[in-house]
Amino acid sequence: MGIDFELLHKIKGVIECPSPDKDIRRFDANLRLFPPFLDNDMCPLTIKNTLLQSCYLRNTEWACGVAVYTGNETKLGMSRGIAEPKLTAVDAMIDKLTGAIFVFQIVVVIVLGIAGNIWKNTEAKKQWYVEYPNESPWYELLIIPLRFELLCSIMIPISIKVSLDLVKSLYAKFIDWDDQMVDLETRIRSHATNTAISEDLGQVEYILTDKTGTLTENKMIFKRCCIRGTFYGNENGDALSDAELLNAVSTGSTDVIQFLKVMAICNTVVPIQSNTGVISYKAQSQDEEALVRAAASLHMVFVNKNGNVLEINFNGLLLRYEVLDILEFTSDRKRMSVVVKCCLSGKIYLLSKGADEAILPLARSGQQTRTFSEAVEQYAQLGLRTLCLASRELDDDEYREWSLMFKEANSKLVDREWRVAEVCQRLEHDFEILGVAAIEDRLQDGVPETISTLRKAGINFWMLTGDKQNTAIQIALSCNFVSPEPKGQLLLLSGKTEDEVCRSLERVLLTMRITNTEPKDVAFVVDGWALEIALKHYRKAFTELAILSRTAICCRVTPSQKAQLVELLKSCDYRTLAIGDGGNDVRMIQQADIGVGISGREGLQAARAADYSIGKFRFLTRLILVHGRYSYNRTAFLSQYSFYKSLLICFIQIFFSFISGVSGTSLFNSVSLMAYNVFYTSIPVLVSVLDKDLSENTVMQHPQILFYCQAGRLLNPSTFAGWFGRALFHAIVVFVITIHSFVFEKSEMEEVSMVALSGCIWLQAFVVALETNSFTILQHLAIWGNLVAFYAINLIVSAIPSSEMHTIMFRLCRQPLYWTTIILITMAGMGPVLALKYFRYTYRSSKINILQQAERLGGPILSLGNIESQSRSLEKDISPLSISQPKNRNPVYEPLLSDSPSATRRSIGPGTPFDFFQSQTRLSSTYMRNSKDN
Repeated sequence: MGIDFELLHKIKGVIECPSPDKDIRRFDANLRLFPPFLDNDMCPLTIKNTLLQSCYLRNTEWACGVAVYTGNETKLGMSRGIAEPKLTAVDAMIDKLTGAIFVFQIVVVIVLGIAGNIWKNTEAKKQWYVEYPNESPWYELLIIPLRFELLCSIMIPISIKVSLDLVKSLYAKFIDWDDQMVDLETRIRSHATNTAISEDLGQVEYILTDKTGTLTENKMIFKRCCIRGTFYGNENGDALSDAELLNAVSTGSTDVIQFLKVMAICNTVVPIQSNTGVISYKAQSQDEEALVRAAASLHMVFVNKNGNVLEINFNGLLLRYEVLDILEFTSDRKRMSVVVKCCLSGKIYLLSKGADEAILPLARSGQQTRTFSEAVEQYAQLGLRTLCLASRELDDDEYREWSLMFKEANSKLVDREWRVAEVCQRLEHDFEILGVAAIEDRLQDGVPETISTLRKAGINFWMLTGDKQNTAIQIALSCNFVSPEPKGQLLLLSGKTEDEVCRSLERVLLTMRITNTEPKDVAFVVDGWALEIALKHYRKAFTELAILSRTAICCRVTPSQKAQLVELLKSCDYRTLAIGDGGNDVRMIQQADIGVGISGREGLQAARAADYSIGKFRFLTRLILVHGRYSYNRTAFLSQYSFYKSLLICFIQIFFSFISGVSGTSLFNSVSLMAYNVFYTSIPVLVSVLDKDLSENTVMQHPQILFYCQAGRLLNPSTFAGWFGRALFHAIVVFVITIHSFVFEKSEMEEVSMVALSGCIWLQAFVVALETNSFTILQHLAIWGNLVAFYAINLIVSAIPSSEMHTIMFRLCRQPLYWTTIILITMAGMGPVLALKYFRYTYRSSKINILQQAERLGGPILSLGNIESQSRSLEKDISPLSISQPKNRNPVYEPLLSDSPSATRRSIGPGTPFDFFQSQTRLSSTYMRNSKDN
């Protein structure tokens, strides 16, 4: 439509659109322009005519538009919302431990409050110096419990959240700064968008991945084709250099020419011609760009697009086609069609391309499609993506009648998508099938090695793709996703009806239970149709299948089904990671515990919606094994240490109350307590973000050790009990030695307080040093420099005449008894801890200890022992009829027991290293799953 620029400001019209919503994929509206432009004619508006907020318009010289939604009422503004926070397993455990400490704190306050009131009413009144009144109001009973509440308030470290947020931000920066995770081809660095879940990377149990653009390069190359039963490219693997095809093009074969026309015209590609005459193509779909480039290589060149008129250059002959309508691709239709009119002959054609199941059933009556089906299967076996091409000529009357219905459907404001699809079906029939095009999408570098390494770490893989089953299977075989026969076995779950899916699911489950006791890699394959029925009617049975299988290949699945599968695994208490590169992966990425987006050729939608963005799939190994594992180890130590230092000072306060009449009197002044939490004990532990228990190379060479993170071995009730006991023991040591040395010497209470505080600081320094695996200059400065700073600060404060601590530190430092007491506290406190650590390291060493010893000695570790994957054994006591009655079954999951019977953890999925634990599963009609450590 040509419009004079001078008249643009005079445009008048009305836009009929729905109220603001957050659906960025749909905009169903109508535009009515008043004369002199259009005589109140109605033009449909869709998302194709819409520019969303923050989007850029490219390859366009000028545009005339109007703002429909503004401010927070834009689609992006409304969909932005408040992101649901993701709670990591470590955060959940810290919350539980905090709750337990709070209960313990309340019990201590109540017990000591009662004891204090009893002592006050009995013994205190016998002491003349106490001067308690004989009678007091009833609320005096609350004073002592409130004092103890103030004393015990530091039992729960308030600073732990601040400390964790700080170190987690540093974890994210380590990912951003990692030069080994930079895509050298595009110079794209890895980036952590979400800074709060780095430790969850080390506890991943399931990875759900897209195929195209994630495992593959998404660089589509036209390789083979089948035109009217003739196969091209089978001999040399490249149809573009096939002499037979080139000869057919040069001789003007009608079938080949028509096939090439559909390749060049049926698309939404935009040709761009440079000043030098070179034509480049911009396409939303890599498949379309590959087809257009292939057609151009065969002399069917798409040279220009002027409005709705396409110009095709074939061997010097310029062909013009007017695009009348575009029947857009949807995930439901699985095909895309265009209605074009030949400017030379005036004939109208319907050109279509799409999946084989969306095109071949629409063939005209009498046309044999068997050859095309065989071609599709043959190409799929080679791992190639396939598209069927078809066309048919339309009568003018037929098109005119259909066009009116299509325009009416496009003008509907309600259920427009459904009405348009219904109208499209009325035209897409009686196709003349022209042939099958096969496109290659190569694997990214390092994908097989990445999957193999992460499998050794006990991580299970699911592939969720929209491709054909055979194509997905071939890609899975080539990238070590599944093992070929006889080591591996693929079980097919299929069906179009509930009964068919039920029988198939029953058969797959029975086979899975039998083969689960064998050292065999068993995977199941399911298509989108069967998956929809299974999730809707047999969800519990499918959940059992998901638990039993280490690997799944889900074909022809929609974005919503991808998200449903992630939710299914999360409901089984597994930590999931979803990785993809396109907009159709966004829902899956956001649903998973950890979302990873690849900055690929399909744009940045996935990368922007994800928690982490990487340039290539192979960086996932380093992201999980190095950054994830280090983050979990450091967070586990930091969180438990924060509780330890708070419990230590609190226990000393409690012990002091036993010699102060259970009155709730504080041994330490408020300034000392504040400095203890903020300066003296926080700075040394914050540098634990640099600690590495093993080198990065060792971790990458022995991925099995990730099990300790997956099982929560470093942060659980058992390990916390150890830190709790250490705090109690150290408090007893500090209190007993300090009281014995100074109280009996009739020292001032300020001196006793400073000696106890000094003992705590020294113990803290040695505890941090003992738990540090790799020292750097910064860590030495933080640990030992903190001790020097402690004395420097207190000496300065002691020099202030108005201070309560005036001259105290000077007097203590001159006393040999002070230094003797500090040495005794350190030796008595750290001696048993060192002995216990030596015993564990020498006689009960873990796999990590073995690797640490090998690193210190400089010798290689060829094997960590009998570490291999083992599937869970099953008892064949499930009735075959149980699947057909899924509502009578209910899954129960029992926790995985650790070395300590009192500690419980989440269960680990199948394939966890055998050397660490052995799981036995008894899946009966109640789906009970029990796991025990070896």
